[in-house]
Amino acid sequence: MSDNITQVLNTQIANWSLLFTKLHNYHWYVKGPQFFTLHLKFEELYTEAALHVDNLAERLLALGGSPVATLRGIIETATVKDAVGNESATEMVRTLAADFGTIVNELKEGMSIANREGDETTGDMLLAIHSSLEKHVWMLKSFLG
Repeated sequence: MSDNITQVLNTQIANWSLLFTKLHNYHWYVKGPQFFTLHLKFEELYTEAALHVDNLAERLLALGGSPVATLRGIIETATVKDAVGNESATEMVRTLAADFGTIVNELKEGMSIANREGDETTGDMLLAIHSSLEKHVWMLKSFLG
């Protein structure tokens, strides 16, 4: 396994680990007329984030790598930022759409790397996450109007 695949997987593990916590923050602190809609959506998304973390980490372990598994390592590796606190519902949705957009681009690059390295299984895993995220980005942007 290459260092490139390790980096791709660890970046995704870090991002989804950070988003798991960020989405909990949004789930707990969302306020306003869209509370019921967003409270449920954020729960759906953090549940999905947890699955991504586990699947990506297990893939990296299967390849002989070491998944990032400390808060310090997650924060240092992630390319998305933590929740600020006190975001409005609209800011939460806008930030998530941007975070997911960042990850979509990283997944495209990761799929290219996996393809170049002949790692079809990792490429397929990244493609599945990518497909789900594109739908989420569309829905979040539609919510924003």
